[in-house]
Amino acid sequence: MESVLSEDLYRNPHRLSHCGKTISFNCKRAPGTNDNEGSELIFCSLSFEREGNTFLKAADGAAVISRKRLAHVDIVKCKSVTDAQKRATAPCVLVIKKSEKRSSFQYSLLTLSSSNRLEPCVEFKLPYQMKGAVYILQGPTVLWRHEGGVLYTSPQAEGVRQVPIHFSHCVVGELPLHKGQVFVLGLQKLPEESTSQTLGYFVEDGQVFDGSVILPHLYISITQCILVVAADRVDGVLKCDVVAATSNRLLVYFENGVVKDVCQLPFEQPENIQVVNTGRYGSLFAVSFCEGHVCTIWKETFQVAALWSSVTSIHVDDFLGCGTDQMLLVFKDRIIALEEFLITDLCGISFSEGLIALWDSDDESKNEALDDKIHDIPAVSSKPRIDKLWHRTTEGRMVVGVILTTDRSAPVTNVSLSILTDAGQCSRPAVIQTQSQVFWLPAACSSPSSSSSSSFSASTFPEPPAKKSKQHNAISTNDLNACRVAVTAVTKLTPLLNSGRVKCHVMLHYIQTPDAFSFMSNQRPVVLHCGQVMLTIVLLFSPDEVREDFLSLLAVLDHWVFHIDSPEYSLGDINGWIQKRVGCKKIEVSPQYLLLNSSGPSALMLLNWHQITPFQGELHVHSREREKSLSV
Repeated sequence: MESVLSEDLYRNPHRLSHCGKTISFNCKRAPGTNDNEGSELIFCSLSFEREGNTFLKAADGAAVISRKRLAHVDIVKCKSVTDAQKRATAPCVLVIKKSEKRSSFQYSLLTLSSSNRLEPCVEFKLPYQMKGAVYILQGPTVLWRHEGGVLYTSPQAEGVRQVPIHFSHCVVGELPLHKGQVFVLGLQKLPEESTSQTLGYFVEDGQVFDGSVILPHLYISITQCILVVAADRVDGVLKCDVVAATSNRLLVYFENGVVKDVCQLPFEQPENIQVVNTGRYGSLFAVSFCEGHVCTIWKETFQVAALWSSVTSIHVDDFLGCGTDQMLLVFKDRIIALEEFLITDLCGISFSEGLIALWDSDDESKNEALDDKIHDIPAVSSKPRIDKLWHRTTEGRMVVGVILTTDRSAPVTNVSLSILTDAGQCSRPAVIQTQSQVFWLPAACSSPSSSSSSSFSASTFPEPPAKKSKQHNAISTNDLNACRVAVTAVTKLTPLLNSGRVKCHVMLHYIQTPDAFSFMSNQRPVVLHCGQVMLTIVLLFSPDEVREDFLSLLAVLDHWVFHIDSPEYSLGDINGWIQKRVGCKKIEVSPQYLLLNSSGPSALMLLNWHQITPFQGELHVHSREREKSLSV
């Protein structure tokens, strides 16, 4: 097998995975003489070699698509789907051939056989060019939308057909069953009524069914992509588990059309959902987004496991031949001559390297120059960066705070502060008893996991999951990884004043995992010296004008959290309701907090509504009087 490919294949390749290999497709001019030069579709199959930690060429080939020199040929989409006639999975590629005057568009769906030959499967002509989403589904079936209608074709359809139902919104998916696999869900407006009903249509047999058994009515118009995890027919009734990604950045798990779990997605515009079966470690949902973003969610906990950016494509297959799935993430070029890839299952398997060279490796000087570029790239420090150290005194207590920036690719946990008095003539410093809190802050470049409307949110620092992840985007740091945190420590003034110590050392304590794929037992504690503070009396005049003063106020007030859940999966405007019910004003430095009484620190009450999902939320109450908070 060869490890170097021609430049033509990587000009703009389309990729898919099949039987543990990744296959690339591209179009190029066919060799010929003058006017006889046409276009051909070329492919190259790559298999992963563990020892060399690289992909090697397993097979390649080509098929002539057009013999006309002026015809323009391009690839629309490629995907590996089940061939109903052969009852086997086959790589499929949809190609468009445009006429010279662009008056007609010839489409060809080809399959790659087990003998590595491109064979025509379906051919059809349209008076227009497909726009928007185009689907290659089991059958193989090609499905698309045009002028409000849903059209499809397949070897069984014998031509282009249109779904006989006009949908105002529609969702396309397929069931993991032997019959009635490809379906279209949509909203159909009832005649002479203002409401609409959810209908489903099976493409193979034209059967119409109640679409609400798959998706509730309210989710049809906001669903961007869908994955049917499991399906069965019990006494003729369809039962299925479905995962859907919505336009409002939610991943929702449905059982028989009923919402069972919700996860907030870190990016907008989801495009595709794939399932990754890691074996005994469970399953992951891999969601790909526009602009090259990818995130994974554990099926068991429905929590985000990892996220990446600058991803060209993501594929799920058994690339290592170990009997379970892995993800192959292909990244955009970071250096002109290399593409980067990552193979991982987030459970201990991790292979990453430059994918392949775009030119022949005859020129050693080019390779040496590239090596120099790679080695000159500085390593990104995973140590938290201390941005600011401050202290305040209020109500007989001193509050010390640190604002720091951490890297999401090197997660930290168990964060706290300790205060040590200056040793002076003594042999060792004294440790002052303190109580620590952690507050999330808006990053300079907003984090994908934080809402753009949030300012401060009080919490303990989140524990990383047992199965942790690391962003393999090491060539250049990504702003999406940045996370700003404020850590405070509160101690009584009396011991400090009695000891006569006016200078204190502030120490940051945290636990960091050196390897993103290490388990919890490999975590190690770290202590970082943040600096010194001088004990001075600074009055807390205006808690809503200065950020540090406001954080100090949050640190000294007692804190309660009320969990609010809507079993009917609907939640109103809680913030608006609180403002109308009790009357309050927003804090300028953090508009998410509502101030009920500003007559003095002892009478203060701060409220913060944190929306977790559209159906769940937490009301944070900061107050001195518990009875008053309960009366709210």
